[in-house]
Amino acid sequence: MTDHSWARNEIESPCVKICVIHPESGLCAGCLRTIDEISTWSKMAPDLRRAIMAELPSRKPRLSVRRGGRAGRLRG
Repeated sequence: MTDHSWARNEIESPCVKICVIHPESGLCAGCLRTIDEISTWSKMAPDLRRAIMAELPSRKPRLSVRRGGRAGRLRG
C-alpha cells in the first residue's frame, strides 16, 4: 500500500546541480534562473513557477555570448 498523504502536486525545481552564476547575465549556468528566483523558489506560487519554467528555454542564448575566441585574439 502506497501512502499518498505527503504527496505534493508542485512543480519540481529545474536545478541540475550546476550552480554557477554567469557574471554578465546573472543567470545560473545550470538551471537558467536568477539568484532571486532560486532563493524564493520554494515560496513561489505554482503559477509563477510555471511561468518561469516556460521562460527558461528562451534564456539559454544569454549564456552563449561569445567572448572573442580566436577572432578576439587576432583583433588584440
